[in-house]
Amino acid sequence: MLERTDLSRFGPRSEGKVRDAYDLGDGLLALVTTDRLSAFDRVLAHIPHKGQVLNQLAAWWFDETADVVANHLVAVPDPNVTVGRRCATLPVEVVVRGYITGVTSTSLWTRYDAGERTMYGLRLPDGLRRNDRLPEPVITPTTKAEAGGHDEPLSPAEVVERGLVEASLWQRTCEAALAIFERGTERAAAGGLTLVDTKYEFGLDDDGLLTLIDEVHTPDSSRYWLAGGTEPMDKELARSWWASQGYRGDGAAPALPADVVAELSRRYVTVYERLTGSSFVAAAEPEGPRIEANLAAWLAGRGED
Repeated sequence: MLERTDLSRFGPRSEGKVRDAYDLGDGLLALVTTDRLSAFDRVLAHIPHKGQVLNQLAAWWFDETADVVANHLVAVPDPNVTVGRRCATLPVEVVVRGYITGVTSTSLWTRYDAGERTMYGLRLPDGLRRNDRLPEPVITPTTKAEAGGHDEPLSPAEVVERGLVEASLWQRTCEAALAIFERGTERAAAGGLTLVDTKYEFGLDDDGLLTLIDEVHTPDSSRYWLAGGTEPMDKELARSWWASQGYRGDGAAPALPADVVAELSRRYVTVYERLTGSSFVAAAEPEGPRIEANLAAWLAGRGED
């Protein structure tokens, strides 16, 4: 099971919760996915094949949405590695929601169920039930938390008022996010899935072009249900289990049972196969030497060995 592999010979490493970035120089980053599962703003479990599913599915989605907005993808030299162009990351995470659901403290349903009707600059009517579809997708942005911190909920207006993103750029960002979400909704429906909500990250490339970065429409960055129901096909399965044990993110989390881990791995693979129409085949082990060799081969092919 892949946790971390040391690729520091290729460049300085920046560690993240579920992926590590290596600065390859020339404005390129190698993003290496792991099998770590982050929930409630911390790493709480390891899910077999999760890193490969996320990496390959995100790369597929970048291709599927390239006509909507530019993205940072350059190459996929290994099932766990993408190479992307470095961008100046916008300080806002763009969350698009099509349904009122969730179990975390910032979810629409949790806040609505507690009696809130105005949140993220939205005004929601009385009478909504958990998992109801919203009249139209809504954008609920948050700040990008520093290490060890929590995202801060924002209204779309606050993004501009606080000077986080300039008005015209924010408008373009919202337009792109809604268009990607529409494409994602269509592709999910074709695979017998419902795209419930998702998180996008954007940046600006060296020419100032709005660019989709990070990952997109994976079972980590999005909620999926099986079409016609609300069975979670993403890490909400794990979140809901922890919530059923009374855990809300404070203190030590109960260990995720082996059957939940196995089922979550199966559902990640199912999402990949339903969306792409391709069978998932796990790459050879051991992962560390394979990843290092494949990245080195790709760099050598560019004359940078």
